Amino acid sequence: MKQPIVIVEDNIPLSKGFTSHINKTEKYKVVGIYDNCEDALANLKSDKPRIVLMDIELPGMNGVDGTKKIKAQFPDIDILIVTVYENSDTVFNALCAGASGYLTKNATSSQLISALDEVLDGGAPMSIHIAKMVVQSFQKAPESILSDRETEVLSLLASGKSYKSVADTMFISINTIRFHVKNIYDKLQVCTREEAIKKANDQRLI
Repeated sequence: MKQPIVIVEDNIPLSKGFTSHINKTEKYKVVGIYDNCEDALANLKSDKPRIVLMDIELPGMNGVDGTKKIKAQFPDIDILIVTVYENSDTVFNALCAGASGYLTKNATSSQLISALDEVLDGGAPMSIHIAKMVVQSFQKAPESILSDRETEVLSLLASGKSYKSVADTMFISINTIRFHVKNIYDKLQVCTREEAIKKANDQRLI
């Protein structure tokens, strides 16, 4: 069974191009194309997408607010932001809204499908440039409640890496990563990755 994809994008040629690439695969199919968030939200129950490709700049409700509303109503839906923006504020706002990752509008067909694959596998695709900007935009506070190891784990997660990628990068097991994440949640008094990243950013812990 193909994974259903919804595209929210007001650039019609781009959405048609993405649709063509996606529908050629054996793994995915586009079940809805919308040029605004309001219509996409109204049809989510019937479309039942596994992943939403979401533009940030849209007429009416923007993609960041649209992401918040989708995640509030359907937390299991993954949202992949499609953006031309290369600034950390926009990217970070989308991350805090619950987006699973990012894709630039000039991405190739193979990059598009790879990003969908990564999201489906529980990862968080993000261009290297954006990931670096997100991480570099944070300044660590002089006194942190997080250990150096916990800070490294959270910084890597904030850059878009999956638990497995973080474990591979740090040469430790996924169970150890989960242990660090549990400690991070306890120390920051949060329950999700998005909340941890936002609170750590607000407190300049990463």
